[in-house]
Amino acid sequence: MKVTNIEKLKEKILKSRDKTKTWVTVCGGTGCHAYGCLKVVRAFQEEIKRMDLADSVGVRTTGCHGFCERGPLVVIQPEGIFYQRVGVEDVPDIISETVVNKKIVERLLYQDPQTRQTIIHEHDVPFYSKQKRIIFGNNGLIDPTDIRDYIAVDGYQALSKVLFEMTAEEVIEEIKKSGLRGRGGAGFLTGLKWEICRRVSSPIKYLICNADEGDPGAYMDRSLLEGNPHSVIEGMIIGAYAIGATEGFIYVRMEYPLAVKNITLAIEQAREFGFLGKSILGSEFSFDLHVFKGAGAFVSGEETSLMASIEGQRAFPRQKPPFPAQKGLWGKPTNINNVETWANVPLIIKKGADWYSQIGTRTSKGTKIFSLVGKINNTGLVEVPMGITLREIIYEIGGGIKDNKKFKAVQTGGPSGGCIPAEMLDLPIDFDTLTKAGSMMGSGGMIVMDEDTCMVDVARYFLQFTQEESCGKCVPCRLGTRQLYEILTRITKGEGEEEDIKRLEELAKTVKAGSLCGLGQTAPNPVLTTLKYFRHEYEAHILRKECPALFCKDLIIYYIEPERCVGCLLCLKNCPVGAISGERKKVHVIHQELCVKCGACYEVCPPKVKAVSKYTGRKKQTILKKEKKAKE
Repeated sequence: MKVTNIEKLKEKILKSRDKTKTWVTVCGGTGCHAYGCLKVVRAFQEEIKRMDLADSVGVRTTGCHGFCERGPLVVIQPEGIFYQRVGVEDVPDIISETVVNKKIVERLLYQDPQTRQTIIHEHDVPFYSKQKRIIFGNNGLIDPTDIRDYIAVDGYQALSKVLFEMTAEEVIEEIKKSGLRGRGGAGFLTGLKWEICRRVSSPIKYLICNADEGDPGAYMDRSLLEGNPHSVIEGMIIGAYAIGATEGFIYVRMEYPLAVKNITLAIEQAREFGFLGKSILGSEFSFDLHVFKGAGAFVSGEETSLMASIEGQRAFPRQKPPFPAQKGLWGKPTNINNVETWANVPLIIKKGADWYSQIGTRTSKGTKIFSLVGKINNTGLVEVPMGITLREIIYEIGGGIKDNKKFKAVQTGGPSGGCIPAEMLDLPIDFDTLTKAGSMMGSGGMIVMDEDTCMVDVARYFLQFTQEESCGKCVPCRLGTRQLYEILTRITKGEGEEEDIKRLEELAKTVKAGSLCGLGQTAPNPVLTTLKYFRHEYEAHILRKECPALFCKDLIIYYIEPERCVGCLLCLKNCPVGAISGERKKVHVIHQELCVKCGACYEVCPPKVKAVSKYTGRKKQTILKKEKKAKE
């Protein structure tokens, strides 16, 4: 089916659909797959068939809705009734009560953790109401495996406008005017990047979508490819037209099977409809796309490593210049942007640069999708305008810190980002402000930490990740990240020296200045920001051999308070190594020489009793001396 008039096709699709039909939309993102969403979908299909409602009720499996921890998510459209944590057993009630009798199933409604208010409609849920979902919004409305759904929400309209109403130079100028900056981490101006590649004279040019999302806890790009793959494809076709490319690649890691499946199907459908291949939409422009499945190396997210991987070589970075726009894939001019950047392009072309540039700040335009995870009530994907504060995201969208604990820090930008302390909660989120604070936007990871988080251990954790993922090509990164990790490990074990703080600072700056690619250049950020904002924790570990957060195993002990213990046996039964002795209704004792400090006893001790305590520093030493004296 070759399309030449996209507007007529949209009208045809809309006319063929019953506007009065009720749609049960079920989140089909990877997170909801883990919760069993496919079983819920089948249950809805069977129940609708059983009740003979197929003519008036349909089921649509969509992409990720964002509110991942509440899955499986179900929204009844067009009313927008929002149900969370839906199981197969809830399906009959939803169909009979809500769909047929227009009543609400109260037990499935979302309850705000702060106000305790139950909320009926999706747009009223604080997690959604505080967002600006211009990129991610269609994820919950369309079936990503049906190109007609995308066309029905104005899909490929921007492409048609570009091909028949704009020159390549006008497209680039519109993207430049919008102020769009790359969402992959560096934040380089997208229009300028395109312009550089456009100016390079070459009969062959390539286009790449970087979907090698390797940051721990980040899954923004994956969810866009899963839930709205055609938005990325349309953006890439427009980009190809602007720079003069005729072939492109979507580099996605193999660990994302649903994303690979959906983007592969979307490319096939786009070819079938004439959006890819020869003479797109009947124009003189030709362009095609291919999916390249990466092996999952973190360094492959760096653009020169990514290109080496596509070429069949080991994923090693190379020095720049020459930049990819000058000499990229197979030595030809190449433009690389990430998934979210490409998804912005159709919106900018369709609605205009003036509309887009009104969103965000002076130097950071538009919205940004963040993966909000950690010690927070509402985890998931959030899309917010640039310039929003950390406080708004964490407390208004994220619902505050779990168990009413104190907020300590947030790490932005993935493993190479920095840790921002509580006193900077009102910091606006944009490229430049985060960089000044010692962090970075990165691809959009955002990990929230509470009072129980040890910041020295956080730095150690991320250095372990970057050290293991280093390709080893350059000495500063290969050896520097290892040495940083080893020093941090010694400190968390209580073996640190006063000189270690100075060593960490000097070594971090050396690695930052001397590394070949972005992985090494940004790897020290967790160390530098925790030293800057949480130096007192380093000093406590080194000088007093204590962990203020009571986290580092080598610096704490678990101790049963004799005056509080009621002899319930819970700690004894749950200790995996038999380090606790005692009898029912008698005081229990933890044998420190056997304890592996797993914390099981601490977790199971009844809250009203609180007999198991954690101690560090002087108090720890006092208890150990007391127990040693008692044994003697």
